[in-house]
Amino acid sequence: MTQDIVVLAAGKGSRMKSSLPKVLHRLANEPMVHRVLNVASCLSDSKLHLVVGHQGEVVEQSCQKFNANIVWQHNPQGTGDALRRASSSLNDNGATLTLYGDVPLIRKETLERMISLSSFNTLVLLTIVLDDPSGYGRIVRDELGRVIAIVEQKDANDDELAINEVNTGILLAPNAHLKRWLNALTNENVQNEYYLTDIIEMAAKEGVEIVTVSPEFEWEVSGVNDRVQLAALERVWQCRQSEAVMRNGATLMDPSRIDIRGSLSTGQDCVIDVNCVFDGDVDLGKGVHIGPNCILKNCSIADGTVIKANTMIEDSVVGECCEIGPFARLRPGTKLAKKAKIGNFVETKKTVIGEGSKVNHLSYIGDACLGSAVNVGAGTITCNYDGVNKSETLIGDNVFVGSNTSIVAPIEVQSGATIAAGSTITKTIKADQLAFGRAKQMNKDGWKRPTKREK
Repeated sequence: MTQDIVVLAAGKGSRMKSSLPKVLHRLANEPMVHRVLNVASCLSDSKLHLVVGHQGEVVEQSCQKFNANIVWQHNPQGTGDALRRASSSLNDNGATLTLYGDVPLIRKETLERMISLSSFNTLVLLTIVLDDPSGYGRIVRDELGRVIAIVEQKDANDDELAINEVNTGILLAPNAHLKRWLNALTNENVQNEYYLTDIIEMAAKEGVEIVTVSPEFEWEVSGVNDRVQLAALERVWQCRQSEAVMRNGATLMDPSRIDIRGSLSTGQDCVIDVNCVFDGDVDLGKGVHIGPNCILKNCSIADGTVIKANTMIEDSVVGECCEIGPFARLRPGTKLAKKAKIGNFVETKKTVIGEGSKVNHLSYIGDACLGSAVNVGAGTITCNYDGVNKSETLIGDNVFVGSNTSIVAPIEVQSGATIAAGSTITKTIKADQLAFGRAKQMNKDGWKRPTKREK
């Protein structure tokens, strides 16, 4: 059966105390509503609808990549009102799955179980049993255990409040019935809202089969109303990511002090120290060791590489058995060949470092290509920007660059060349040449240093 999937994302989220719409607050560096839409997009034969209201333009702009049908809910009057506004876009012969932009960890597997039970005369309801059901609508069943209604807490009597099976808000209903039920909703309740949950009683009275499914984990259906709840779900997510990494053969020095904000793939026997952050897509080969306080984003690290403390790597590719850091920064476009070494306080950008080459200390290498077995001395920079254009530096194999050298691009240093320390190089150096680029030293007698002026 074709699925319409309606994601409700119109709420203001005043308890977040933020100028940002609630559904755009991030969990593991991804907006909550994106997580819901990602899962929904993975379901086969589905069409996405996104209901927006408060700051709807911002939400719509953020969610453009999902190609969802945007439905506006100005002056929101409850979940039933939200779904009713989308009803004209729903396929008469399909079914509608209702999800929520602030319930970010719902799993595809759970939704697929619901879909497997769907039919033209079946309503599937996702419920859960809680020790403390406070705040949730209660699932009311008859003497035969059949669901006959959902009663919101504010409208419940004492017997209904004692029920601990609750509504998660997620349901799947056949559109042929759903459209009619939505038109029949009223707002005769404590909150004067149109409750989507009222369709359960309508379905029961009409003899429509109501089937319940429960999620495997309670956190799947946990909603976010404030930053405390968001932080709690962040920890749930990170804990699950840490467990997956360890089960795949990696060692985490402290599983509670790692953040995975995307996908992390690890080879066997990786070791990751505390306070490391992995953003985007990160791939670690076998035996990679990462020191504390490192940040890796959209990068690939090959087998046997060691990354020392406080190193940042972004949009880069690192070969086998390299050594990086501490306090190094590999910016986008960096590629390190096998056994390359990047030392402390070294920054690279859009640069290829050849096999066995070393940039050990206090250097900036940008828009450059270094051959193999190159040694770059401390304090060296490639002057790649003239204020308007970026230019490239080419350094051949087995070049030795003395400390405190400035190499002014565009320029080529051919294989086997040596650059004397303290040089400023502006012209091509041919193979095996020694280059000096120093000003003549002058010593002056009787020089007096400036003194501090009196106030």
